[in-house]
Amino acid sequence: MSENYDLIVIGGGPGGYVAAIRAARLGLKTAVVEREHLGGICLNWGCIPTKALLRSAEIYRLAKEGAQFGVGVAPAFDAAGIVAHSRAAAARLNAGVAFLLKKNKIDVIWGEATLAGKGEVRVGAPTKAPMTPQLPAPKATLGEGVYHAKHIILATGARPRVLPGLEPDGKLIWTYFEAMKPEAFPKSLLIVGAGAIGVEFASFYRTFGVAVTLVEALPRILPAEDEEIAALAHKSFVKQGIDIRVATTVAGVEKKADGLVVTLKGADGATETMEVERALSAAGVVANVEHLGLEQLGVALEHGVIKIDGLGRTSVEGVYAIGDVAGGPMLAHKAEHEGVSCVEAIAGAAAHPLDRSRVPGCTYCHPQVASVGFTEAKAKEQGFELKIGRFPYLANGKAIALGEPEGLVKTIFDAKSGRLLGAHLFGVEATELIQGFVIAMNLETTEEELMRTIFPHPTLSETMHESVLAAYGRAIHI
Repeated sequence: MSENYDLIVIGGGPGGYVAAIRAARLGLKTAVVEREHLGGICLNWGCIPTKALLRSAEIYRLAKEGAQFGVGVAPAFDAAGIVAHSRAAAARLNAGVAFLLKKNKIDVIWGEATLAGKGEVRVGAPTKAPMTPQLPAPKATLGEGVYHAKHIILATGARPRVLPGLEPDGKLIWTYFEAMKPEAFPKSLLIVGAGAIGVEFASFYRTFGVAVTLVEALPRILPAEDEEIAALAHKSFVKQGIDIRVATTVAGVEKKADGLVVTLKGADGATETMEVERALSAAGVVANVEHLGLEQLGVALEHGVIKIDGLGRTSVEGVYAIGDVAGGPMLAHKAEHEGVSCVEAIAGAAAHPLDRSRVPGCTYCHPQVASVGFTEAKAKEQGFELKIGRFPYLANGKAIALGEPEGLVKTIFDAKSGRLLGAHLFGVEATELIQGFVIAMNLETTEEELMRTIFPHPTLSETMHESVLAAYGRAIHI
């Protein structure tokens, strides 16, 4: 099989399929090569199914707390039903991506892609199959063969990082794949890595009564977040019963028939042994750069990812990279933005390069964490003179009414210009609220404009307004 295209996208995840749709709508004859399932990790094993799991946890938590709202409920949960809800959400979106590609007349090529030469992609038989019956193989237009395109976008994503001694076996040692579809919840779970993935799973499993130990090699959890926000999250998680060990590594793992014996090593060299039923390795991800033929074409790598400019262009003309394979932050919305920018540049449209400082980050634990821009430490490191505002959820009427008074909104401004440098939220619906600050930063809104903006009452968004006011000594409700 041989076919000519204007653009071939290798990888059908959020970056890949969005790039393909935008390309098709700009008049480019486009194909997507996918080896496993449309929607990538995000729709099938990451963003969407984990949020479905966390929604189940939220409902269970609220039901247990019903008495404070005058509602008596005796909740119970079914692990199989929780997993089924999550997988159904993934399957629905997987089918939705297939529909969108078909609607936009984009060919789907099912198989394993390799760069065979300039403008040439060789597709062989897929080495991977969909991981569950609910996630069918793409309904492919085409299969194995050699395909040609003037432009090729690499959107191959990333996979879980494997730590020495914590190699997943699918039974006792999990990656997030196994953690999302357990046959039953374990009585105890060790989670290694306290970034967004580890914290979300800690929150999920703890809500359902699992004894969770969260281990982080760095001195604090959520190391990418503002230190003050991370400290609040740490305190909250401990209060919920999560055992947190920072500046700690896993020194040894011994498998038993019914669990694991794990040796932890602290920063002082002291060791401790504990028994757990399961362990989850959540120490980040690694870009999928292998077996793509990058070396033969001379596509440059940097720190384990493909080196690109602001519009996705690699060191080889006609070859582009977007999403996780092109470096952090490894987030679906960043991949989508890169995909659109890259394709618009290819098509000669007005492209908008990625500004990594304005990519929001969201962690869907309870309470939630969200941020955009500089942390306080980073802003000081950059030499800014700061004005910082803080406003607690405890002083917000809507948060009190919801029974969710735990949280803080923190805003960071350049004292000289009034420029919003960063915003950091901890609390209920923080992941929904953060976009207001993202828009403000993108529009280069000043502190005065934010202070003059009317925020509706009663809403959680009022905490955002009060935080801005607090930065300039004008907060009303504290």
